[in-house]
Amino acid sequence: MSDTPRRTGSCLCGGVHFVVTGQPTRVGLCHCKDCRKAGGSVYSAFAIFPRDAYEASGEVASYGTRSFCPTCGSRVAWVDDTEVEVMLGSLDVAPTDLVPAYELWIGRRETWLHALPGTEQFEHDRPRSEDADPPAPRPLSDAVAHD
Repeated sequence: MSDTPRRTGSCLCGGVHFVVTGQPTRVGLCHCKDCRKAGGSVYSAFAIFPRDAYEASGEVASYGTRSFCPTCGSRVAWVDDTEVEVMLGSLDVAPTDLVPAYELWIGRRETWLHALPGTEQFEHDRPRSEDADPPAPRPLSDAVAHD
């Protein structure tokens, strides 16, 4: 039996299913206008995996690089040639071990939301130079304040 994590997810109606294998290269939150509009929420929580760690089944439609279920409209993933962005809320089992290490577009963060403790804060997108050596996902124990 393999120790490699395997996470499953789907759209709301179950017409699209996906699997991501292994650990994500990074986990974050985004407050940008596109994420807000695409998800209908004030921010998006996501994990980035290598493209080859992602498999999907079912019919998807797309808007740019974002894919969604044409039946229920649920976002499925953002996919490019090298990476896939999976929304944490689309995973079948709550990913409590995946803790964001950074926040994007913090200038658009709602005033009643506070910075996630211990995360890197970016005014806009992460600089591309950091993509070569992204921060490792933080274990849950790092995100919990200790007295």
